[in-house]
Amino acid sequence: MPDAIFADPRLARIYDAFDGPRVDLDLYLGIAAELKASRVLDVGCGTGSLAVLLASSGLEVVGVDPAAASLEIARAKDSRVTWLHGDATSLPPLSVDLATMTGNVAQVFLGDDWEATLRGVRGALRPGGHFVFETRRPERRAWEDWARAKPRVLVGVREQLELLGVNLPFVSFRHTYRFPDGSEVASDTTLRFRSRAEVEASLVHCGFTVVDVLDAPDRPGKEYVFVARK
Repeated sequence: MPDAIFADPRLARIYDAFDGPRVDLDLYLGIAAELKASRVLDVGCGTGSLAVLLASSGLEVVGVDPAAASLEIARAKDSRVTWLHGDATSLPPLSVDLATMTGNVAQVFLGDDWEATLRGVRGALRPGGHFVFETRRPERRAWEDWARAKPRVLVGVREQLELLGVNLPFVSFRHTYRFPDGSEVASDTTLRFRSRAEVEASLVHCGFTVVDVLDAPDRPGKEYVFVARK
């Protein structure tokens, strides 16, 4: 079940405003160009920020997400993208050159669903195709910044971030949105923080070769960007 921040229609409509400029996506556009990818799968595409950019570059793009409200926003942005309601375990035959997972997508898988997702992605790739995704470095303790987060007001909506609990490798937090009419919508999220060694081992176990591990240029020293090949 997707978190309310993605699945609630009221929150999906304001998601892009609170997500801010997606400078993190430049890396993925560059990697797609470097690999000369022509067909791309964006797993957990959300409101479609990366998928739309890739399609605007002339690529054939499939975006998949389990949150119907987010997909509705994405579909309104670009009809060139094939938008699928579901996840990496329920994909039709694709044979893409590149698969991506941006933001916190790789960390929402808390148990066996992680390896199921990796196998689903591998099945969607052509032989020799690449998988690129990011994940936060546990040692940087991002949750300590979340605990100090101040409220934000954008598009007339007040957002408050609250740290709910740290029980590593799991960290839980809540976003609460207060709308101008006084109503509130809360969205609880739990992420799993995996070490570099754990991620690499899971990729190899699921049939990938780890090609490179990069630093995220928009958050230097805070995230790993994994580049794996089928």
